[in-house]
Amino acid sequence: MANDLLSFAGWYFLPSLVTGYLQSLLYTLTTRAGDAKPSPRSPRYVRDRQRIHIAVILAYLAYTIYDSAYQLRLEGNFYSAMGVPFDVDEKAIQSRFRRLTVQHHPDKYAGPASELPVVEAIYVQLQLARDTLLNPAKRFAYDRFGPTVLQWRHCKITKDFVLHGVQQTALYYVASGVGLVLMSMLGYLQQGKFWRYVAMGVLGAVEMSAVMSPTWPVWLEWGVNPFVRMWGGEGYLPFQALTLLRKLGITFFIALGQLGPLLQGPQVVTAEGDAATAQQLDRLDVLAKAADQEVSRLMGLELSPFLGDGERNRFKELRERVKDWLVQNTVRNDPEVKAAVSRVLDRRRQGGSPEVQRPR
Repeated sequence: MANDLLSFAGWYFLPSLVTGYLQSLLYTLTTRAGDAKPSPRSPRYVRDRQRIHIAVILAYLAYTIYDSAYQLRLEGNFYSAMGVPFDVDEKAIQSRFRRLTVQHHPDKYAGPASELPVVEAIYVQLQLARDTLLNPAKRFAYDRFGPTVLQWRHCKITKDFVLHGVQQTALYYVASGVGLVLMSMLGYLQQGKFWRYVAMGVLGAVEMSAVMSPTWPVWLEWGVNPFVRMWGGEGYLPFQALTLLRKLGITFFIALGQLGPLLQGPQVVTAEGDAATAQQLDRLDVLAKAADQEVSRLMGLELSPFLGDGERNRFKELRERVKDWLVQNTVRNDPEVKAAVSRVLDRRRQGGSPEVQRPR
């Protein structure tokens, strides 16, 4: 369980982290001495990062599939513990258990005392496997629901096991569906949302059919297991195959959410970022209103001397003064006016006008 949680958590930081390292390594190996590396916003940088990110996600997806199958093989099952095939009969189970008892019975163990607890644990496991496989109802339930059926002590016949198992399976898919809806409402897992629901419905139907069928699923007995045996494996029990399908379903959902924006291009990213853009525009609008209020307040402080009694007359006086100042400033700065004033002053100086040449 801890390994599964770690694997799923790795999806949210490992692909980006590894992509950054690989891209940096790529430019270190391919960039000539003295040449500048592509800048983060350049088209080449964006294109390379996209391709490396896709390759990393696909590689991690393949690793997750392999790791899930490997963990199931390590966990084993009652059949592999006893070394018997899946279609073994009761007589062969009893015969095989007697032979294993000779090897693993604690009373017949002659090795180091420190290894005795291990031998006892193996023998208890063998007894549990024999008792489960010799009971038709428990064997039927074990093949479809796994070792968890050993905790269903209130179940006695096959019908009890099936009803309890179906309830547990239905509860799992209902909870998973509610979780997907809530995450979609919060803005997560938007990529391929429709097909995610379809895939969950198909998985639920496949699992319900497998656990309720009196025989093993055709796709497992004639498809998956022969393929696994071709590569040296022993095949899967129905509960192992269903567990693997659940893990692969979750893994594919996560991978699809990360691959979708990368495969469909920047338009998808822009469309998905509309909500964030709207939020940023709202923030800018609030800031603009706050700035407008602050400017109004400062203008009020600057004009406060002109407020009070006779406000209209003071504003009228202010306008007249500003108007006179603008007119005078405009007239004085006019080139023709300056030239005319200069000529008049020159004539007065030349004529010795007392108004111009005043005694000191």
